[in-house]
Amino acid sequence: MIEFFFDCSSPWTYLAFHNIQPLAKEVNVEISWRPILVGGIFNTINPSVYASRETPVPAKARYMKKDLGDWARHSGLAIKMPPTVFPVNSVKAMRGCIWLLHEQPENMVPFARHVFEIYWGEDQDISKDDVLTEVCKRTGLDPAPFFAGISEQAIKDELKRNTDEVMARGGFGSPTIYLDKTDMYFGNDRMPLIREALQRRSAA
Repeated sequence: MIEFFFDCSSPWTYLAFHNIQPLAKEVNVEISWRPILVGGIFNTINPSVYASRETPVPAKARYMKKDLGDWARHSGLAIKMPPTVFPVNSVKAMRGCIWLLHEQPENMVPFARHVFEIYWGEDQDISKDDVLTEVCKRTGLDPAPFFAGISEQAIKDELKRNTDEVMARGGFGSPTIYLDKTDMYFGNDRMPLIREALQRRSAA
């Protein structure tokens, strides 16, 4: 089992979300999708992210932009960095992922993919209801029960529990990926290591 803790507000998570699906299929392993709110993690245990945004190292910032572009091209994805609204409030989108896992699990991955695409590829603000309504339409969802569902306290509570859980297990951002509960990997560029770890488990 692959546990994939994710927030659609991260471009590196978009890459990992895209790349881990064929990897899991290749090694015949299921993915347990775990929506989180990465801002809650930064506020609680990783405020250095905010400091690096306020006072970036110019050479590092230039390289990271190039690196993200290289990965996006390699993965066949369109990623604008930074988008017009950055950072973005992704709480409604991530509550939507949790609601779908309960109500329409077959639609969670398509919904999340459309959230990533509309934010990173089309530069639309996913904190806005009209943008999420468009995401619902692209996913084939009725927006009315969607918006009612994400306002339920149980959905809000689960998003917070997921976020608290990943921190308690050693995570500090998105995406955080676990194999067998304890073997943690962070970021898109760990995919080769995840593949090797899964292949070792399969051989054993």
